[in-house]
Amino acid sequence: MYIVFYAIKIKPNQEENFIEAWKGLTSLIYKYEGSLGSRLHKKDALNFFAYAQWPDKTTFDNAGGNLPEEADHFRNRMKATYKKFEVLEKFEVIEDLLKQEQSKM
Repeated sequence: MYIVFYAIKIKPNQEENFIEAWKGLTSLIYKYEGSLGSRLHKKDALNFFAYAQWPDKTTFDNAGGNLPEEADHFRNRMKATYKKFEVLEKFEVIEDLLKQEQSKM
């Protein structure tokens, strides 16, 4: 499994808009690009942390070409809500001892 960590700083009063756009885009990436999904965490009012899971680095590297036009809508909505969106790190998973839950996507 391959993991990508993100740090996001949103604009004031944009939390709800950011989360909705993030959920929409993440769902499309899951459905059309083969990701294993993503988790979003809130540090404080303006700072979020997310990580996306992929089956492997190759799937991640090749992602992007299969998304429907609807993805642009979510991307643009999300871009309007944040000041900074950066990739912090990319890692291979060595062991996974998280409890497996039924996907909500």
